[in-house]
Amino acid sequence: MISVIIPCYNEIEVLQPLFERLTMAAASWNRPYEVLVVDDGSREPTWKLLQSIHERDPRWRVVRFARNFGHQTTVSAGLFYARGDAVIILDADLQDPPEELQRFIDKWQEGNEVVYAIRTQRKEGLLKRTLYALFYRMLGWLSDVRIPYDSGDFCLLDRKIVDLINAMPEQNRFVRGMRAWVGFRQVGVTYARAARAGGEPQYTLAKLIKLAVDGIFSFSTTPLRIVTYLGLIISSLSFFATFFTLLQRMFAPTFAQYGLGPVPGFATIVMSVLFLGGIQLVCLGVIGEYVGRIYDEVKRRPLWVVREMLDAESDTASLASEHRIGRNWKAE
Repeated sequence: MISVIIPCYNEIEVLQPLFERLTMAAASWNRPYEVLVVDDGSREPTWKLLQSIHERDPRWRVVRFARNFGHQTTVSAGLFYARGDAVIILDADLQDPPEELQRFIDKWQEGNEVVYAIRTQRKEGLLKRTLYALFYRMLGWLSDVRIPYDSGDFCLLDRKIVDLINAMPEQNRFVRGMRAWVGFRQVGVTYARAARAGGEPQYTLAKLIKLAVDGIFSFSTTPLRIVTYLGLIISSLSFFATFFTLLQRMFAPTFAQYGLGPVPGFATIVMSVLFLGGIQLVCLGVIGEYVGRIYDEVKRRPLWVVREMLDAESDTASLASEHRIGRNWKAE
């Protein structure tokens, strides 16, 4: 069986076209499938439309969060609740065409455990395209794991990969990095990324920056090494500057012959203090990012809280009494 995970947040303008196009595409797969929409705390009209879609086609299951937990957590919840032998992650905005999914399934049937999409063309503005390109190259340089360039969350995962990702306990999720970390046979499929089918982008610049930071700090300790090297370089320069100043004072006449005599200057001292102070704050910020992630991990809070679920098998609209809360529910 094929499971299709669709993270959703206030996507009412695109849900109906998505339902129609995905249903038409799935008709050619010739195998059973389910669609799992994870509603990341959307407004009420989106939930009403999802209820209507579930009533029309019970294969469309819906998990509704109690509040907004973020895109990567939403994807992780979809992986947790998916039941298929292969699981596909597909954004709701139709920038990733459902018609391309047959190619993913074909690659999976050839024996590949991970089939990820590589974007050869994007419809976003120049600034966003440039930032995406820089991010992937920087992540590739910093990361200890090879994460393919220009590959997002649009992918197909074999059941063994899904089980491995579900077993990973980290709180700050970066699914495409976790997907690369597990290994196995992975292959890329190129496609042209379309423009949004409707509505406003829900992934704001601030959310994209947070995702980039999570990706870098979750899969690399290189920033800590850079801070160490930077500290060594600045300390060495400071040592040589101090040594030079001492010689300058001791042999002032000699240095004066070459135009290097000691000159008292308040500006030089202020610039040096501000420069070193700025470097120290940057270093503390990098260390703070790692300490903050340690703080998140040791709290062991659940990743998400489910408010309601629409499932054909249980035929229930509320799971509040069962306390299905993130990974804690599975542990129980």
